[in-house]
Amino acid sequence: MAALLRSARLLKCSPAVLLQVFGNSRHVSAAGRLYSEAVGTTRAGLCVQTVPGRLNVNSCRQYGVVPEQSGLVKDEPSVAVRSKQAQQFDWALAKLDSSVRRTGRVTKTLLLRIFHDICRTGYPSGNQALLLLRSCGSLLPEVPLAERVELSQQIWDKLQELGTTYDVSHYNALLKTYLQNEFRFSPTDFLAKMESANVQPNRVTYQRLIAAYCEVGDIEGASTILGFMKSKDLPITEAVFNSLVTGHARAGDMDSAEGILSVMKSAGIEPGPDTYLSLLNVYAEKGDIAKIKQTLETVENADILLMDRDLMQVVFSLTKASHQQHVPEIVERMRHERGYVPDAMNLCLSLITHGHEETAFSVLKSFTGLLVESQTSDSPDLGNFFLRHCANMDKPVENIVGFCKDLKDSGLHSSPLQFTLQCALEAKKTGECMAVELMRSMKEEGLPLRPHYFCPLFTHYQKDKNIPGTLQALRAMQELGVASDFDTFSIYILPSFPSVDSARTSLKEAGIDVDGNILIAAELRTEASRGNLAGLFSLSNIFVVLVLQKLPLCIYMTINVFIESRKCQIGSSLLFAENVAYFLYNLIDSLNETEVHSKEEQIREYFGLLKNMNISISLNIFRGIRNILESYQVPELVKRLERALELKTQYETDMTPAAYATLINLCCRHDNAEEALKLKMELARKDSEATLDAQKYVALVRVLSKHGKLEEAIDMLKEMKEKDVQLRESTIGLLTLTMNTAAMKGDANTIRRLQETIFTLGLAKPSSNLCSPLISCYLESENYAGAFDATVEVQKQYNQMPKIHDLICGLVENGDAELLQKVMEFLSQERGEMMMLYDLYFAFLQTGRYKEARKIIETPGLRARPTRVQWFAEKCIAAQQVSVSLPVYHCLNLSFPRWSPLRTCGDCKQWMSATWMKMQEENLAPRERTLRLLADILKNNDKEVPFEVPEVKEPIQLSAMAERLCNHFASYRAATDLFLIYLDTGRTEEAKFLLQRCAAVNEQKDTMFTYMLRAAQQPGQVNKPSLMKYCMFSPSLSTGLDKDFSSAKALYERMQVEGVKADELTLKRLAQLYKEAGATVPFEEPPESFRFYADKLNKQRSESMEPADN
Repeated sequence: MAALLRSARLLKCSPAVLLQVFGNSRHVSAAGRLYSEAVGTTRAGLCVQTVPGRLNVNSCRQYGVVPEQSGLVKDEPSVAVRSKQAQQFDWALAKLDSSVRRTGRVTKTLLLRIFHDICRTGYPSGNQALLLLRSCGSLLPEVPLAERVELSQQIWDKLQELGTTYDVSHYNALLKTYLQNEFRFSPTDFLAKMESANVQPNRVTYQRLIAAYCEVGDIEGASTILGFMKSKDLPITEAVFNSLVTGHARAGDMDSAEGILSVMKSAGIEPGPDTYLSLLNVYAEKGDIAKIKQTLETVENADILLMDRDLMQVVFSLTKASHQQHVPEIVERMRHERGYVPDAMNLCLSLITHGHEETAFSVLKSFTGLLVESQTSDSPDLGNFFLRHCANMDKPVENIVGFCKDLKDSGLHSSPLQFTLQCALEAKKTGECMAVELMRSMKEEGLPLRPHYFCPLFTHYQKDKNIPGTLQALRAMQELGVASDFDTFSIYILPSFPSVDSARTSLKEAGIDVDGNILIAAELRTEASRGNLAGLFSLSNIFVVLVLQKLPLCIYMTINVFIESRKCQIGSSLLFAENVAYFLYNLIDSLNETEVHSKEEQIREYFGLLKNMNISISLNIFRGIRNILESYQVPELVKRLERALELKTQYETDMTPAAYATLINLCCRHDNAEEALKLKMELARKDSEATLDAQKYVALVRVLSKHGKLEEAIDMLKEMKEKDVQLRESTIGLLTLTMNTAAMKGDANTIRRLQETIFTLGLAKPSSNLCSPLISCYLESENYAGAFDATVEVQKQYNQMPKIHDLICGLVENGDAELLQKVMEFLSQERGEMMMLYDLYFAFLQTGRYKEARKIIETPGLRARPTRVQWFAEKCIAAQQVSVSLPVYHCLNLSFPRWSPLRTCGDCKQWMSATWMKMQEENLAPRERTLRLLADILKNNDKEVPFEVPEVKEPIQLSAMAERLCNHFASYRAATDLFLIYLDTGRTEEAKFLLQRCAAVNEQKDTMFTYMLRAAQQPGQVNKPSLMKYCMFSPSLSTGLDKDFSSAKALYERMQVEGVKADELTLKRLAQLYKEAGATVPFEEPPESFRFYADKLNKQRSESMEPADN
């Protein structure tokens, strides 16, 4: 194939070839949307070599070259290794899936962490490689395109080095990554590398190569691959035509691009949403807003639904082509569907990454109203993601400041400049152009600047030993009027210099004026923290050391501090006390437990000296010293310290409520209940009106209850109620965690008291999560009788029944038939016999008792509950227990669509193969439905089917099965599906007969409506709507799309005779046909647009119809 492409490059190939459809059209399906591009992704370019040349495999900047699979191939991993691979894959998939579900994207940090974790196993699997490669494209909107490509190459090379064997799916994934990242590559070289690796391209490979050629307008290259697909009898799908739309437009031939739609229709392929999206994108690249509007009207009239995400792609294309002035018109058309906010955020991120932050900000402002509705804090912080990415991408400071001002003036963000500065410092944007300029803007806005804002700058320069950078930051501090304090000098500045003397010299030469007192104090602290006794001695007058040589060394140092303070004419006890405090802490911290015990007398003497000198130290430093001494178990020394140091001084009076709150939270994090409670009591004495936030209150409740201070914990809950502290969902989760901690200790009394207080005070409503710890408390100790009593108690008090599944499973595994019978009677009384049977059924499945499960599910009169079955199956899948979920579907014989969770539970082809082997091992005879499901999923995942796929049963048998499901199990989906199959195949009499036998099909209006909307887009559907009178809703008049006025008129008259009422959307379409034919409309035409009535009809159906199985 690669050679064929090379030779074809020298030929002139007529574009007319592209107007032919190769292969059998019956394989073509417009239902699948093959390009699931993320917002803000454009398809790639490529570099076509006219003459074959030698590849430069080391340079991915010129060509996207796939490395050869060279070197030694590792032995097949053992069973244990494969098991570990599967577990690793499940973990990685769960991580990535969670990120995509929440935000629609993944971060580079998360992807690299998963990549490195996988590499550490030593045997990365093919599935892991696919997962990583597929994450290197549009799922990384915050990463520049070149970095994405580099990352994909890094992953490819490293995994190959570790022995991963690549198949065609890996090459296709890499190819898709190239396309999504607009990476130039040579298709001929790409194919050559696949051939050298003995990997055969498939339809997806050719399809994506066509897309690559078309992205750069190379119709000739696309034509060559199309010819090759024809020779292999591969189907030409809608995705190929979509690429051709782009290809002709990029080649400058818009007429041919628009003509592709006619070619599709003549080939029996109705243009779908993706096709129109391709057309909209090429119009956007031209800036032709008139054509965009016209196409959108066409789409609307054809009842083709373009999602908000599709319109966002148009916004991205307009912006990249410098036609952003048209963006507001497209944004106004968005309907704010579910998932709109994360998609819009990803669009903003992509625009910023590509250098279009102004347009991104206009998009952000368009959906801030939706963000405001979900805002729960009194201090708004909308736009954080936007500001953070602007800082990360080094956007011009003047632009960022403008965005911040707009957000602040609009009331959308309380402190945007401060937040952006934090982001810039976290991202190590230490250049003066970013961090310092942001601080300069803050000063102009009258915002306070603190010395610690510069600490990240100094840390960065200190790490690199960058003395000029340190001096530059100091100079910036002076220019901004920020005084450098003791901490800044001792921790961040002096360590950057080889010595204190060199620091003094450099500061003097740079013209930086520093307070000599602060420098001396910082010097002393630095030497003390380094344990440099010689340096400390050098700071003292030698006669002091000689006179006082009989005193402990620590006394020398204290007097040294005193002398230095007096020598510099400080005259301030504050600086003196601060010097002593830091010296004392570093001294105690530098001693190990043995040294403290051996020098206990000397330390006690030193504490006495401090008392005699009337020295007081900071409360925080006192607590730090006390904690060290307590850990060394010297209680007498601790008492001496408390007596020696006067703590209730100006330092404590300077403590603010915010400082107390921080200390309380720190104590809770370190599990120090005593200290946390003391701080809280001190805060209450100082300021009875002071209120902590919900998270800190709950942290207090947790640490107090954990250490047996239940009454104090309950007092905290009462205080929350008194001070109207609102609990958010995250803090409610912390309450659950608090009670779960008690459950692990078996402390049921604590859980009951906490639950009673929380619910009585109304801090939170009873929920399954909040009620579950009480039952877990007994389940942990396998006290099932106690768990049952607690379940009854919770049900009566709070109308909740958590952990019932776990309780029943425990009883089944324990074989406690008597207690199980009591539980079943209780469930039957509270929830009904049918729900009780399902609970028992799920427990049998969970514990592997499939025969008992089958007996229950075959109970006469047991009604199907697809919602509950779906819950249990998805629960198993979420817990990676697919082997448990498969019997759920198998036993119930549910309709095929109910298997959809297994199709979307990640890369489950390995699970499917394993399931088939397990069924063989246990001599199970799978039903034909199960075999067809397995075959379908294996085929869709390019896996060989290891068994013969059974044909569909005869219609009579199918009808009998469907009738049985309807009448015996109240499950109507199978009969409805069969009815629609009869319609599709023109078997009208069978359809009528089935309706007579299964009257409930009449009520399946959701399914019928969806079918009619789909059928209305296909020609030749005039006879089908006549059957819909049996289903009691109006037809969709598909003949309207065929422009067949006479047939539509006849159908309407027949509806009038048979009393079938037409809805407004149908009347609107019919009126259009009458007017186009020049005939008088025989009814009053609805005045609104087609879209208005379509949305109205959808809304009415969603509000009025309940699922048929409920």
